[in-house]
Amino acid sequence: MASKVETPAKTTEPVQWTRCPSCDAFVYHKRLKRNLGVCPECNYHFRLPMQERLATLLDEGSFEDLSGDIEPVDPLAFADSKPYADRLAEAFRKTGSREGALYGTATIGGYPLVVAIMNFAFIGGSMGGGVGEAITRGAELALERRLPFLAISASGGARMQEGCVSLMQLAKTSQAVARLHEEGVLFVSFLSDPTYGGVSASFATLGDLLISEPGSYIGFAGPKVIEQTIRQKLPEGFQTAGFLMDHGQLDLVEPRENLRNSLRKILELHTGADGPDAAGLPEATGAAPITDPEQLPTRDPWEIVQLARHTDRPNTLEYISHVFDDYQEFFGDRLFDEDAAIVGGLAKLGDITVIVLGHQKGHTTSEMMERNFGMPNPEGYRKALRLMRYAAKFGMPIVTLVDTPGAYPGIGAEERGQSIAIAQSIMEMSRFPVPIVVVVTGEGGSGGALALAVGDRVMMMENSYYSVISPEGCSTILFKDAAQAPRAAAALRVTAPDLLRLKIMDAIVPEPEGGAHTDALVAAQNLKTAIVTSFRDLLGTAPDQLVERRYARFRMFGTADQQPVLPKLESTDA
Repeated sequence: MASKVETPAKTTEPVQWTRCPSCDAFVYHKRLKRNLGVCPECNYHFRLPMQERLATLLDEGSFEDLSGDIEPVDPLAFADSKPYADRLAEAFRKTGSREGALYGTATIGGYPLVVAIMNFAFIGGSMGGGVGEAITRGAELALERRLPFLAISASGGARMQEGCVSLMQLAKTSQAVARLHEEGVLFVSFLSDPTYGGVSASFATLGDLLISEPGSYIGFAGPKVIEQTIRQKLPEGFQTAGFLMDHGQLDLVEPRENLRNSLRKILELHTGADGPDAAGLPEATGAAPITDPEQLPTRDPWEIVQLARHTDRPNTLEYISHVFDDYQEFFGDRLFDEDAAIVGGLAKLGDITVIVLGHQKGHTTSEMMERNFGMPNPEGYRKALRLMRYAAKFGMPIVTLVDTPGAYPGIGAEERGQSIAIAQSIMEMSRFPVPIVVVVTGEGGSGGALALAVGDRVMMMENSYYSVISPEGCSTILFKDAAQAPRAAAALRVTAPDLLRLKIMDAIVPEPEGGAHTDALVAAQNLKTAIVTSFRDLLGTAPDQLVERRYARFRMFGTADQQPVLPKLESTDA
């Protein structure tokens, strides 16, 4: 008789699957975790628990929690359906945390920083006294140690159970951030899903940089409240990170897998940013800039205007890619919109971190339309000014590349203060206590160009032009005939030799024969040489001297005893 063989009992452990609320796909839980909580089918970003969030951003084992003595407060002895004290105890049992935020020190890519993070699982991440204390202590520690401060928000808003004590956390945390700004300490704010109410209306949106990830919901009032108030259906994607990015309110929206590297790059670019030394500049291998107008050939001004407008001419982003390293672009004016006609961000010039920005065009019709033909709205100038203020705060040199037919003359631009935006940029550029190098790389159209061109060294490419008005505009107004544009171009003295003689330009950047578009790499090498040569003279100059010399430079224009006068043209007749 055969013996009975016993088979092992089958395990009944269920396979864990998660249904994606975006595409309805069922994703194996372990796969979802390996993918950092991002749906592999549609890239929907699930909310991350606090500890998982820290693990995705920080170096392993680097976080040291310093918030152990922070306790929640119950100043009102509040009770609704249950006492607030019971809700706090329940949140503690659920999360293992005594409050809705932690702060401490950590590293990202080896770079030290202070981190504060909110826990949405703790009473919806609402900000009461304890949360406000964690954020404030984090900012104060960053100031004390002069370390970058990273705040990670996830909150429904203020904690109602603490009444006006909760409301006061908006002021408490905001004033702590103000000290960071005053002392030149970097503050990066990461707004995760969701960030609303008293948190979004305080420290969370006061960062030097505001970053988020796709699909995060960010706003002041919740969408249901807004719909009930205005009795209108909200647009698709309203209050998402992408929506805010399009409306100029975020610097970066990065997929979760890229966030850590983006933060590492930002920290790296800020390392040693204070007090840049000329020894850190790269070698200059291009042709030297020209300072003697007699070394420049006599050319037909209208021919130069056409070359400056050539659609194959290198644009700002192309020059940035050839001249600088580690470029990190930032976006938005923080008020209304993202203007693609101006681009800019952090970059490396040798070992020196700079802010580089400029007008951006394109080569094809669709690219030109996307960039509004290089004509900024007020939002573009406000973005540029925000980036230049950033440079001034952190002691970074500024490089601007000018290539615009002029500021955009539209109804909306006027409604939103085009004149004010240009004037503000011109004024503040004159006072920034950091070296500013300006190069007109193509068109230098009037105030729209000057708004990025108040510098310590102002140069232009050999085949660019700079003018108070376009030749076409001048010919229409003064010569009563648009066809007289070539005549106007000559009369306005818009080209390099004359502008060098007038001292509007300090130097001219040589171009390859036929124009920069015939050999973009050579043009970029020459541009890099001009920028490096300028900074060799400027770096190390005391901030107050930079400002005073800049003042004197622009003060002399139009002064009878200082302003050079050009000889009369032989003829400006048609």
